[in-house]
Amino acid sequence: MLLGCIGDDFTGSSDLANTLAKAGMRTVQYSGVPTGAADADVQAGVVALKSRSIAPADAVRQSLDALKWLQAQGCEQIFFKYCSTFDSTAQGNIGPVADALADALDAHKVIVCPAFPGAGRSVYQGYLFVKDALLNESGMENHPLTPMKDANLRRLMAAQSVHSVGHVPAEAVFDGAEAISARLDAEHAAGHRMIIVDALRDSDLMQIGAAAKGLPLITGGSGVALGLPANFGISPAQVPWQAQSGKAAILSGSCSTATRGQIAYHVARHPSLKIDPAEVISGSQTPEVVAKWLAETDGLPLAYSSADPDEVAAIQARFGADTAAHALEDFFGKTAVCLTEHGVSRILTAGGETSGAVVEALNIRTLEIGPEIDPGVPALRASDTLVIALKSGNFGSEDYFEKAANMLGGN
Repeated sequence: MLLGCIGDDFTGSSDLANTLAKAGMRTVQYSGVPTGAADADVQAGVVALKSRSIAPADAVRQSLDALKWLQAQGCEQIFFKYCSTFDSTAQGNIGPVADALADALDAHKVIVCPAFPGAGRSVYQGYLFVKDALLNESGMENHPLTPMKDANLRRLMAAQSVHSVGHVPAEAVFDGAEAISARLDAEHAAGHRMIIVDALRDSDLMQIGAAAKGLPLITGGSGVALGLPANFGISPAQVPWQAQSGKAAILSGSCSTATRGQIAYHVARHPSLKIDPAEVISGSQTPEVVAKWLAETDGLPLAYSSADPDEVAAIQARFGADTAAHALEDFFGKTAVCLTEHGVSRILTAGGETSGAVVEALNIRTLEIGPEIDPGVPALRASDTLVIALKSGNFGSEDYFEKAANMLGGN
């Protein structure tokens, strides 16, 4: 194995695996830290953790366990993948995990770059933008678990990391890999260990990737991995895929602006069922009943708990944020298990926590990476009889669910 990757959620990990597979690397996504050795032909291993929203100490422990396994596979470079909308408050764990990995790898010029221009995420002068809006004005300020109130990555990292935070500005990035490397050296000499790197275009990410050759640790969104396979002499190749026939169903727990737009589009055209968190918590709405409805309903049915910020705030005020979140995650995980028992062979999920709950409940250990459905979202094969698509909340076009079902089914 050449490149070892640690992802802090399942959707982000599949996003990264998609990026690497498109660039020609034989890539496998693992759910949690594997217990045995990887297949000999795997060039990039992505260990998907469900650590984005957990306590920093637990996230550090899980990430170091993943690092040890990846090192045992012979990895020459480590990539720590987090969301391209950063998704971490001042008390979050991106900084602590990056610190721990840097110490373990003796890494001293650590790139921090969540840019993903293909999905509208860019970094300029150290600020994170979502399309034309600052992160904290993009809808992410209303995220139910990790509300983003600041777009300044230097401030965000400084609040989390024990190390000084530097910056490689866009003008250096535009000058190419050599200029980026020189600026990384200068920032390191100035005492900075975590270094924010601007990126506005895919071409910037390719140059950052070239500048990262030989660095023991890189951190960021999947976009910055675009240029890494070339450092190992690997060229882009077509991703093989075997489609799956059979029934499809959709489970959505994401409350992001993009997902709510996709749900509105879908509800107007397909059978849909709103999941009431209060009924889930009381037990009056059960996974068994919802799964039966999804499995027996014609077309492309959707079950969703996604709601606007006011509804989410009301539920959290009534039951508590953790209680509501855990109840819905458990609900969707059990619903997915019931769906497979009903013979559903294509499952689409929306939302990082929802996707992680589904993968864990189904006890999926490895995922074969297929072709890209939308930027950042690949088709995934979980077994001989099951294919899935794990969508991060803010990703995908308005008709994403239709597109994903067709891709998984080969239509």
